[in-house]
Amino acid sequence: MRIAIYSRILRPECLPSVLKLIQLFQKKNASVQVHETLYTQLVQSQKKKISIPYFSGILSHETTDLIISIGGDGTLLDTITLLKNQEIPVLGINTGRLGFLANAAFENFDTIASNIMQRRYVLEKRTLIEFKSDSDLFGTDIWALNDFVIHKKESSSMITIHTFLNGEFLNTYWADGLIVSTPTGSTGYSLSCGGPIIFPDSSNFVITPIAPHNLNVRPIVVSDDDVISFEVEGRVNSFLASLDSRSVPFESHTEMAVKRAAHSFVLLRFNEDNFLNTLRNKLSWGNDTRN
Repeated sequence: MRIAIYSRILRPECLPSVLKLIQLFQKKNASVQVHETLYTQLVQSQKKKISIPYFSGILSHETTDLIISIGGDGTLLDTITLLKNQEIPVLGINTGRLGFLANAAFENFDTIASNIMQRRYVLEKRTLIEFKSDSDLFGTDIWALNDFVIHKKESSSMITIHTFLNGEFLNTYWADGLIVSTPTGSTGYSLSCGGPIIFPDSSNFVITPIAPHNLNVRPIVVSDDDVISFEVEGRVNSFLASLDSRSVPFESHTEMAVKRAAHSFVLLRFNEDNFLNTLRNKLSWGNDTRN
């Protein structure tokens, strides 16, 4: 198996464990390469060169069977820019706090390596949002696993977002912004703004306003077959658009729309890490907190 390992900057105390995981895979005759950022950290921690190949840029099926993301959910979301439109499975190992997506325990290296090499895992196809615009806002990185968000850029007045489904007027939102979330992203920013939790295999998007001025405006669930387009205006002429954690400014004349991508994000999980268990463990569902 050909494994690529990606991370952002890790805490120094995590690096010996990452090296141990790499060595476990190598003992099982797996081919391992690491992202150049992680390679630099490992070299600095060992104070010598190490014989591990490293990569930068886009990965492909020709070189990679699996990507392991070490960090939190944000780190896992970064892998979308390494994949583009390729459906290479991604496993998230959590070194952060909540970890809805990256929920494999960082300490269980032997179990992780054994499960992967013996193919004891499940592959889940998750919906991606694809961004379209008459401006080259995000370059070639036009996909998001969690959400597309329109924000106000200034801290003062709200903005006006005219929203359309398949070209038909839906609503005008007077708010600080608007979130279009996938089922995967429904437990993220959308949830914190009052949106519902959607099961990963639901074929839906959630449109959630951020601090709406109209109190009767609530999140709405729509089909992911819909194309959702926007016209934005406000007292200022510049706003922010985000795909997951990547934000860029845009002007009010910019035409923008989102739809379901033709390809999916393939999330690798172990059998015990199903969505219901994640909800109970991460949100403390079912726990009696009345003590």
